[in-house]
Amino acid sequence: MNRLVIGNLLHRPLRTFISVFAIAIEVVMILCIVAIMLGQVNGARSLATGIGADMIVQPPNSTFLSGISGAPVPAKIADVLRKVPHVAVAAPVIVNLTAGASLETIWGIDYASFNALRPFVFISGTPFQGPNDVIVDDYFARSDKGHHVGEMITILTHEFRICGIVEHGKGGRKFLQIRTLGGLMDNPDNASLFYLRSDDPNNEDLIRKEIVATPGLSDYQVKTMAEQLSMLTPEHLPAFTIALDVVIGIAVIIGFLVIFQSMYTAVMERTREIGVLKSLGASKGYIVNVVLRETALISICGIALGMLLTQLIKTWMSYRFPTLPFFVTADWWLRGTLIAFAGGILGAIYPALKAASKDPIDALAYE
Repeated sequence: MNRLVIGNLLHRPLRTFISVFAIAIEVVMILCIVAIMLGQVNGARSLATGIGADMIVQPPNSTFLSGISGAPVPAKIADVLRKVPHVAVAAPVIVNLTAGASLETIWGIDYASFNALRPFVFISGTPFQGPNDVIVDDYFARSDKGHHVGEMITILTHEFRICGIVEHGKGGRKFLQIRTLGGLMDNPDNASLFYLRSDDPNNEDLIRKEIVATPGLSDYQVKTMAEQLSMLTPEHLPAFTIALDVVIGIAVIIGFLVIFQSMYTAVMERTREIGVLKSLGASKGYIVNVVLRETALISICGIALGMLLTQLIKTWMSYRFPTLPFFVTADWWLRGTLIAFAGGILGAIYPALKAASKDPIDALAYE
């Protein structure tokens, strides 16, 4: 039977290749979209972890999506937080989500306190020397055609000089002085949130109680970084799961239709061959088995090609777009495989049943 299956596929090489390629595109669509979407989530988690803070203090009614919150509260609240028992460092920060040539987050920091959370590791250059300086990480420095210390770049329609390039993983890609970014947002003395480092992680509950008990801060949200990071999951992001399901649904429909048309056409073209098989005693189950085996082989080849193409895309993107996280977990490799395989088999069921139901006499008489 396996020789018959392989012979049938090789008899129409172009159609077989198109079917394999369609399954591969289905796999690539699923894995690449998942990789980019999950990459954004996991990239945000990784950057947040690298800040070096133990706790985060946010304004009342703010969400964990602090990047769109602007700068609604006075930065001088950091001075009050520094006086709270067991707080070693309090760093005011502005996190501003911008949509220019690309979607990016600009960070405004008080260098001394933010660096005290976990020191920057400079690859080249220095900290801020003036209000029009910007610190960038090494991923950004490698992006596009490359960037270097002393180069002028545009941020929020203003020109800034790259004063330093640091190792990635400390919150953002571009850092301005907090008053500079605040001034561009018409809030030079404000902040989005505050990062805290405690003198001992065991004192986090005490810090939380002290902050809530401080006049004027009772409505502020105080979380540990572990609590904040637990919110950075696909389940907590608006429409994330819906968008993912839509993309996967489209990919499955593509795979289903291509396999359906390919196998339906193959069945119609092999009407006489099917008649010969049935006249020789082949059962309906045997005919269904042949068609489904052909589909399974096409699907397996398509899945393998899709995985290879996804790896090539990942390699290319890491070189061309180093700041764009591309992350696929092992379970999504498995899910992508199962989804593509199931779509292919479902697309072949009707053609297989149609082939099995053919009358051998009519099939042999078919011209």
